[in-house]
Amino acid sequence: MKRRDFMKTGFAASMAALASSNILHAKTAAAPRAGKHVFKHKYAPHFDMFKNHAGEDLADQLKFMADQGFTALEDNGMMSRPVAEQERIAKEMARLNMSMGVFVTYAEFGKATFVNNDKDVRDMLLKQMRAAVEVAKRVSAKWTTVVPGMFSTRLEWDYQTANVIEHLKYCAEVFAPHGVIMVLEPLNAWRDHPGLFLTKIPQAWQICRAVNSPSCKILDDLYHQQITEGNLIPNMDLVWEEIAYFQIGDNPGRKEPTTGEVNFRNVFKHIYEKGYRGVMGMEHGNSKAGKEGELAVIEAYVSCDNF
Repeated sequence: MKRRDFMKTGFAASMAALASSNILHAKTAAAPRAGKHVFKHKYAPHFDMFKNHAGEDLADQLKFMADQGFTALEDNGMMSRPVAEQERIAKEMARLNMSMGVFVTYAEFGKATFVNNDKDVRDMLLKQMRAAVEVAKRVSAKWTTVVPGMFSTRLEWDYQTANVIEHLKYCAEVFAPHGVIMVLEPLNAWRDHPGLFLTKIPQAWQICRAVNSPSCKILDDLYHQQITEGNLIPNMDLVWEEIAYFQIGDNPGRKEPTTGEVNFRNVFKHIYEKGYRGVMGMEHGNSKAGKEGELAVIEAYVSCDNF
């Protein structure tokens, strides 16, 4: 399942300014909510992941997720939804006491944008970030994804990195007063996204350190990083203070945990013991079709959360 498919199908009212990394890694878990399963982590399905059980209506899908014990939602395409639909989703999530995970503010897969020192690019990006703040307020979202686009074949790499950092500093200034965290997602170039600028966790760490803002952090997508560099646990430990969000998908195949090579029970246990209590986005497909496949997804999370 390709990232751009998620983009197609497919933050709370203003929060206090982010003063420390403790906001990212709160030490106390939210109280368990009523549901068939009680998960340690706040796993966040996407819409349509359980539509064979719940039907097409988004509110019904949210209720099914909550009934199964899922306490969050991730919706990459939230910005493209009509305002009325955003408000309806937010209202039902509030009723169900569900948290909002990431939505995508900017993701470019075909052009070099962030890497260029271009005023028109800067103006475009800031306009998009300001629009994202309004969506974040509407749906009570804390995190939003940014993918900085492709690298340039006409500019020295270090200049490109400097340009990305400069653009991100301006973007972070838009988000910071509202407590929204822009999460940068490195994506794999071997299987899904050749030509992108941001591909590795150490690269994202270097950029976040240079931007030096509580509103610019890392989204560690375990599927992409298993392909790009593996070594998942040591790499997250090295950059822990800059990670604000995780996404899940097994490799190969980008399906639910237990269908590939990643030992997600150990990975989830490690993340939990490190103190992370944020949302874990279920950004993957179902390995089997129909209701059987949906139940397999639920059981995979029950199994891997049993640590």
